[in-house]
Amino acid sequence: MPNDQWKTARRTLALVLAATGCCAALAGCGTAPDPAAPPSDKAPGSREPSTSVPASPSAPTSTSTAPENRSLTGRTVVVDPGHNPGNFQHSEEINQKVNIGTNRKECDTTGTSTDAGYTEASFTLDVSHRLRDLLVARGAKVVLTHDAERPWGPCIDERARIGNEARADAVVSVHADGSAVGNRGFHVILPARVREGAADTAKIVGPSRELGERIADRFARATGTAPSNYLGGGTGLDVRDDLGGLNLSTVPKVFVECGNMRDPKDAKLLTSAAWRQKAAQGIADGIGTYLKG
Repeated sequence: MPNDQWKTARRTLALVLAATGCCAALAGCGTAPDPAAPPSDKAPGSREPSTSVPASPSAPTSTSTAPENRSLTGRTVVVDPGHNPGNFQHSEEINQKVNIGTNRKECDTTGTSTDAGYTEASFTLDVSHRLRDLLVARGAKVVLTHDAERPWGPCIDERARIGNEARADAVVSVHADGSAVGNRGFHVILPARVREGAADTAKIVGPSRELGERIADRFARATGTAPSNYLGGGTGLDVRDDLGGLNLSTVPKVFVECGNMRDPKDAKLLTSAAWRQKAAQGIADGIGTYLKG
């Protein structure tokens, strides 16, 4: 081909290629694949996988069952939700007296409530559920004396018997007080030394005090609330010999009065779900430190 014809052909080819490229750009066409690139195994239109690392399904959470958090494996804890929401409708049954060793006392009571009507029975059941979940997460076997599945009760002697028959390492009865306005704070009730009738607390007085001291300490830390200003001389501990649930127990047991439902400031805490979770956490931590020695 003559030289001038060759130059003309080259210019024509360049114009065609330029026009084609411009059209492709205007049409939004992609860059032609590099023939040297390895073939893709993705389906057409598929997206590149994310480069972020997904969270591991075994990553520990607040309820992790990692071995280091299973410190209560092999331990049995009985949680006793004070009173029963149905007791209000069964006054005849709960007023029947049972033997508590030192004397006879009513089977159970309705419990107290806030001025707005939030009942102690509702409070104790809620905190007990939260406490159960925390203890189970640490590996403990947890037995509830009741779960509102029965119309009333159980009676105080049966509550003690449930803990005894479970051979519990610790029993905690969850309550809230009904004292005068201005009386604030929590306290833990410990068994006195009692030996009368079916009651003999000699073997549990010492370990129950230790359990109570651990719970009082951890409860204050978790909730940020102070020990009772009306019982226990600022220690948050109170010893009693008139409670059948303690008198008839053969295993370490305490009552936790989480606050005073009749005081407006305490009532505001007790009716807060977030605070009830802290209360359960404090009790669980106290039980945990006691059982680990």
